[in-house]
Amino acid sequence: MPEGSFQYVDVSVPAPLDQPFTYSLPETLRHRVRPGSRIVVPFGPRKLTGVILRCHDEPPKMATREALRLIDSEPVLDADLLSLGRWIAGYYCAPLGDVLRGMLPLASEIRRGKVWSLTDAGRDAARQLLLDAAPDDPVARILSMLEKRPLSAAYLSRLLPLADKAIRSLERKGLIAAEQVQTERDPLRAPADRLRVEIQSEPGTEGTPSGSGHAPPSAKLNKPERELKAFLELHPGSHNLKDLECMLAHSSAAARSLARKGVVTLTAETVGVTLSAARAPHTLNPAQQAAYDTIRNAIDAREFHAFLLYGVTGSGKTEIYLNVIQAVAAQGRGALLLVPEIALTPAMAGQFFSRFGDRVAILHSAFTDVERSEQWRRIRSGSASVVVGTRSGVFAPVRNLGLIVVDEEHDGSYKQEETPRYNGRDVALVRAQAAHACVVLGSATPSLESRYNAERGKYTLLTLPGRIEARPMPAVSLVDMRREFLETRQQATFSRKLIEAIGQRLENGEQTIILLNRRGFSIFVACRSCGERVQCVNCSVTLTFHKRDRRLLCHYCGYAEKVPSVCPKCSSEHVYFLGVGSERVEEELHRAFPAARIARLDRDTVTGKRQYETILDGFREGSFDILVGTQMIAKGHDIPNVTLVGVVSADVGLGMPDFRAAERTFQLLTQVAGRAGRGSLPGIVLIQTINPDHYAVRMAAAQDYAAFYEKELAFRRAMSYPPFTAMANVLVRSDKKELALRMSGELGMLLTPPPEKLRVMGPAEAPVPRLKAEYRYQLLIKSASRIALNALLQKVRAFAQERKWPATALVIDVDPLSLL
Repeated sequence: MPEGSFQYVDVSVPAPLDQPFTYSLPETLRHRVRPGSRIVVPFGPRKLTGVILRCHDEPPKMATREALRLIDSEPVLDADLLSLGRWIAGYYCAPLGDVLRGMLPLASEIRRGKVWSLTDAGRDAARQLLLDAAPDDPVARILSMLEKRPLSAAYLSRLLPLADKAIRSLERKGLIAAEQVQTERDPLRAPADRLRVEIQSEPGTEGTPSGSGHAPPSAKLNKPERELKAFLELHPGSHNLKDLECMLAHSSAAARSLARKGVVTLTAETVGVTLSAARAPHTLNPAQQAAYDTIRNAIDAREFHAFLLYGVTGSGKTEIYLNVIQAVAAQGRGALLLVPEIALTPAMAGQFFSRFGDRVAILHSAFTDVERSEQWRRIRSGSASVVVGTRSGVFAPVRNLGLIVVDEEHDGSYKQEETPRYNGRDVALVRAQAAHACVVLGSATPSLESRYNAERGKYTLLTLPGRIEARPMPAVSLVDMRREFLETRQQATFSRKLIEAIGQRLENGEQTIILLNRRGFSIFVACRSCGERVQCVNCSVTLTFHKRDRRLLCHYCGYAEKVPSVCPKCSSEHVYFLGVGSERVEEELHRAFPAARIARLDRDTVTGKRQYETILDGFREGSFDILVGTQMIAKGHDIPNVTLVGVVSADVGLGMPDFRAAERTFQLLTQVAGRAGRGSLPGIVLIQTINPDHYAVRMAAAQDYAAFYEKELAFRRAMSYPPFTAMANVLVRSDKKELALRMSGELGMLLTPPPEKLRVMGPAEAPVPRLKAEYRYQLLIKSASRIALNALLQKVRAFAQERKWPATALVIDVDPLSLL
């Protein structure tokens, strides 16, 4: 057997199972397989795309099935990323196949579907039916076509109007059978305005779809292909395919055909980057310079080091990021910047494109599948060495990684809410440690865990105590809405002080941000007669009224219904709306200030993938006077003309049944206050509250992080919450209440009494007992030892597998950020 030739591969498939599966290799694949490559394998009746973990010649104890097709000639996950995937699977108690699938933005390259073929009974029936049926009968036509060859469901649906109904009928009768198949999707099917084309200087090299090694002679090309090839030879360089269509007929189809033949190269064009936000580099002030020098020394040492960069809002953290990334790039190493929200990516990317040009790649979910895949491949090839991305960007295949920056490290968006439930910030630390790279965690309101780690010496604390150019912090005032009601005898959304302040900003041509961290128009609908609240049919929550859509909506499962004219319980007509959401805030501002130009930024207004940029750019450029929104407007945005920030209700999150409620409230208020006064004009912040004495509200108004940290830390220590213990939330769920209750009871028995150093609370109903039509019970586990906690969680997983629980019945959330 030649060197590098293998008979078997161990493959991790995207299924809720922990072990890899061994497959034999056909002769054609034995010398081509490598760990980290994707391969199509049979799995039960299906065909799945898995990742090769190991290539070997050890005969398995059981009979094996043969692998079908190798997708990648080169591994898409190198040894370091495979190792990182294994760590995530172990630490977060998740199936490795699910982890590896989440690490790759290449799902767009695989198309899944059904292929129908005749059964033996179908072949017999077809002959008789074709004699008796009318020629236009869809059943007869399908049988006729399937007699010749198997056909995909998509093809049959396109060809015949009633194909789906006919297929279901034939399947019920056992005349046809379906096979689940996966085919490679054409990577060149992006829209023309998203593709750039240029002549292939070295046909057949890596990245050429044909891989043939030599282009076909022009005589074998059709007329549009010859014309496009001649144009590109006369006009070297990269051209937008949509623009070429205006000059050359049929150039889009010709370009795609030439790309497959290896004559031209097609690449997806990066879009949605806001270059207007870029700023010229400026001289670092003494605090910035000291922080930069400390990080730079660690970078030069080429050893792992973690820094917590605590800087007040507007202190110039981004400029430090740019400078340290430039230092890493000068050494020929790669850098990765993570931001929490998609809305922050374009503005941040603009500054990075300004500094690093085409070495920058962007990774976030607003891109199409093709665009994401193209960016990922640019990073993997080394042509992009500076990566800006959201949470999943932590898996970017950056070559020779030297630095990871996690901006707004405290933000909950770094925590994934479905399996694998990893925290991007913590994964960044593990990845950097393995790569001997540096990590910079930046925030104006560091998480208690990060600040505690700095106190214990695990991270080096760097501080930026003042704003750049000695700009003053905004003046913050609390408005007691209880007193406001007593004085005005009106239950108003806005205080008199806030209305007056907004009016002054409009007169002066300055801008205002208004925050209410609640979507919708009214929070719930209730009956005055019987007190009934309209609830979601799938979840134990009330429905939120959205006036623009004229419907009630569940923010958890998406269920929607019409607004009732009478109470669904007692039929009373006295139905009324309670609570205020961001949509109502916008409407009331329009009434109070008819001439004002007002925009709203929340998940209801941002329905298209690029509307974040459109709204934010319009506000940044002065097209709007007031921006209303939820938490997505509270962080990262640097808009110099904003001189007023108003918080409509600072108490929204304080009543949540979650030990992090005070921390989240403090962070949100501090962050949104920091949007004011970032230019030459001073800013003010007005926070409306009915809890002006709550320490989170009071200390946010004072911008006193140190005092909040000490007080909150004392509570966490007394109650044995993180950072003093490791914690996991174990959730049991089922669409049948009795089954969920029984399974959670079995877990409770398994964990009684709990092992030493562990404390188990529950099982008990989850704070939201029913969600997405599933009943939910939870156990909260605390431990002084992470090793002991992980061992217990693995025992819980093994127990669920032994009892053959459904794959979705057990949810394990390690280091949970929310207990809802």
